[in-house]
Amino acid sequence: MTDVRPGARRVGSPWLIGRKWPDGTPVRLYFFPHSGGSPGEYIRWAGQLPEAEVWGIQAPGRGSRIAEAPLTAMPELVEDLVRSAEFGTPAVFFGHSLGALTAFETARALRAAGLPGPSALVVSACPAPDRKRGRASVRDLPDSELLEIINQRYGGLPPEVTRDQALLELIMPYYRADFTVYETYQYAPGEPLDVPLHVVGGDQDIPTELLSAWAGFTTSDSSLTILPGGHFYFRDPAQHARLLRLLTDVTDAARR
Repeated sequence: MTDVRPGARRVGSPWLIGRKWPDGTPVRLYFFPHSGGSPGEYIRWAGQLPEAEVWGIQAPGRGSRIAEAPLTAMPELVEDLVRSAEFGTPAVFFGHSLGALTAFETARALRAAGLPGPSALVVSACPAPDRKRGRASVRDLPDSELLEIINQRYGGLPPEVTRDQALLELIMPYYRADFTVYETYQYAPGEPLDVPLHVVGGDQDIPTELLSAWAGFTTSDSSLTILPGGHFYFRDPAQHARLLRLLTDVTDAARR
């Protein structure tokens, strides 16, 4: 997995997991997961995106980084990511829910640092950065109540996990950390991005006006796609296929 080509990922960055293409330099597609989400869910899409080199963003406290303390504020999270990982080009960022804000702020931080950023940004199931995100705060709830929220909103954890108290004690801190990042996020006004920005959401989730407001965060083209479903609309096979077609179109455009 070592990549020493100019413009490729920084060798050994724990933030990036995936598999480098052996030949050529295709467009790279970086997935920024939702609160408590694993990049593995998105990396599994790689077989259906054969023209892109797929990478997942893995924050501290997840997967192979389980021994690290999770980060609880967007500025420190993005600062550490940008310092540690070098993003190849051309690149497309996809972020779902919390991941949408993280991808957006990472693109802004790369631009501010004079580093290569994405050629396009796809944001999913998240209000525009300057809009209220609603819902009561959950980050300080006891574990039992927080687990109930996770089961209600995010499809729940597998039964084998909820029955294993030791495993729950390992994973609950990073759910809590992600909810803290999301709930305490504050948009700092700045210049819009200058890359195409594509917004996707489920028709039973975020109000359309909160999604369409993303158009003001780029000086380039923008699009809005509303698909049937809730927060995880893409877990329905038909909507998953439609999202993959959109991602294929975006990565093809970035390659050109």
